[in-house]
Amino acid sequence: MLTPITGRSVVVTGASKGIGKGIARVFANQGAKVLIVCRTASEGEACAAEIGNGASAFSADISDWDGAQAMAEAAVARNGGIDILCANAGIFPQTNIEDMDPGEWDVVLGTNLKGNFLSVKACLPHLKKSDQGRVVLTSSITGPVTGFPGWSHYGASKSGQLGFMRTACIELAKHNITINAVLPGNVITEGLAELGEEYQKSMAASTPLKKLGVVEDIGNAALFLASKEANYITGQTIIVDGGQILPESLEALE
Repeated sequence: MLTPITGRSVVVTGASKGIGKGIARVFANQGAKVLIVCRTASEGEACAAEIGNGASAFSADISDWDGAQAMAEAAVARNGGIDILCANAGIFPQTNIEDMDPGEWDVVLGTNLKGNFLSVKACLPHLKKSDQGRVVLTSSITGPVTGFPGWSHYGASKSGQLGFMRTACIELAKHNITINAVLPGNVITEGLAELGEEYQKSMAASTPLKKLGVVEDIGNAALFLASKEANYITGQTIIVDGGQILPESLEALE
């Protein structure tokens, strides 16, 4: 059993839906004081009301330095500091390289990679004051391990997160702050639903466990990395994909 995180101040970016919402729910259910951060205020408020347990919402664009700073200041004002940052915000439009406008590349890396950097930078002064400073990044198997047509920018951003993490690990260690990443496979979210039922069926069939993950699977992995018990784990990744990356081909699953 993990040491309780009751009363810990947790910031979750991109938390109004999908994996971020699952992470926020897991931490709130464990008694943490959760700040749900997203761009649209109404979506954040609805999410906070649904999750309950004292969760509150804050609207910010974390790809912008002023927005990232405002987010950190809100967490401190409402919850007394910052103990855990779950940098989850990310977007994944699907466009092949040949058809991609360069501006789309910039937007994806701005949110997924620069947004991670700015979130960590903004929260760092407050994480340094915590006796259990934790950063958990939401990366992906796409980019660091696998590829998929249309997601060259997404894959590049998710790989970039891990490069950032490995140097951040060294810099943050002197403050007793750990930083790790969760790499989800295919998880049931609103975004996955938009890719269609056939895509979901094919992905489930490609997984040894023969099913897709749920957002709480990622939240539970983040909870472990943020726990007291994970005190000696930093600069590492946990793949949560039901074994999806392991088979050499579909024949291996027959």
